[in-house]
Amino acid sequence: MRKDDLYITVPSFFRCPISLDVMKSPVSLCTGVTYDRASIQRWLDGGNNTCPATMQILQNKDFIPNRTLQRLIEIWSDSVRRRASVESAESAAPTRDEIADAIDRVKIEKEERFDREVLAKILRFARESDDNRGFLAGKDDFVRLLVDLMSQVDFKTTSAAKLLIVQEAVKILSMIRTKISDRRRFSNLVLNNGRDRLTTIVFLFKTGNVELKIVCAGLLEFIAIDSESKVLIAERDGLVGELMKSITRDSDSSLIEATLSCLIAISSPRRVKLSLIREKLIKDLTKLLTDPTTSSVSVTEKCLKLLESLASTKEGRSEICGGDGECLKTVVKKLMKVSTAATEHAVTVLWSVSYLFKEEKALEAVTSTNGVTKILLLLQSNCSPAVRRMLTDLLKVFKVNSRSCLSAYDTKTTHIMPF
Repeated sequence: MRKDDLYITVPSFFRCPISLDVMKSPVSLCTGVTYDRASIQRWLDGGNNTCPATMQILQNKDFIPNRTLQRLIEIWSDSVRRRASVESAESAAPTRDEIADAIDRVKIEKEERFDREVLAKILRFARESDDNRGFLAGKDDFVRLLVDLMSQVDFKTTSAAKLLIVQEAVKILSMIRTKISDRRRFSNLVLNNGRDRLTTIVFLFKTGNVELKIVCAGLLEFIAIDSESKVLIAERDGLVGELMKSITRDSDSSLIEATLSCLIAISSPRRVKLSLIREKLIKDLTKLLTDPTTSSVSVTEKCLKLLESLASTKEGRSEICGGDGECLKTVVKKLMKVSTAATEHAVTVLWSVSYLFKEEKALEAVTSTNGVTKILLLLQSNCSPAVRRMLTDLLKVFKVNSRSCLSAYDTKTTHIMPF
């Protein structure tokens, strides 16, 4: 039995053997079997003279009210209604006034015993709507208080209960982050205020479940606003390795996406790029791109965007073109097959390794995967001016006369993804 989001186990002897519903007016036949009055009356009115459960012929058709069973059902029903009422009240979204009171309570208790239930209530409020998240983000003293909670953790001595409170605080911050108007100020509050809040986020990412990892990845992405913050995040002990573990084929798809977004956010400084290359990120990205169980449109776009970033370094280009060129061949295969964004990232990768730096292995890989044909077809599409310029540059590298080659293709019969 389901009542909204409340699941109830009904005792079997409360159910009518005919309708299988909870009996409203239980009555017994001469066979001793009890039915709901309305159900057994319909059975008998249909011309039947047997007991439905036993199929015995009825000596008489008299009903005997089962008062004891009816009382038990009433007691049970009352308890179910009370439980439903309590759970409904607990799950109902709090009002702004209630949240304002809860925040005041958090301020009072910050130096004493902290109430996790208060934060859980605030978290439910934040999940309800954008307006609610904006309301919380606008309370600067509350945001600062949540950030301060992250600096009160000593991983050797902090109790499990206190860590759960910190987790709730991090979840709230991650949920309202996009509503925080001064992103730089918030980033500085987390990273550069003389207290080690970043270690707390990294610790929770390492030890948390999938939901908490996604929350932490989102928060790390948000505070990575400039080269200094990106390097600080990327060089925190063990973080890059933990991020890499979260983009394997066995990882949750939402976690993969959140982790890739975080990696994109921190990857622009050269120092970080080199660190990611040393950690064999390019190899992992290639695996994601070639695995049909993980290569969704979003994941593919993010992988190609990361490869585009890493291709700006000599070490990155060497890895992309290394081995048998599997990574670059995979990039060529994604042209015109995923989305506009994916194709543009793929073209930029090819342009970097083939035109800007003229890697010999790149030329071989593109040629062996019919890449020149795809470049020609892309030129016929409605691609952006920037992509068109890169495609034209690539044709120069391969010494292809685009006009003469294009005439060999019947554009009316060739299917091209619109750009």
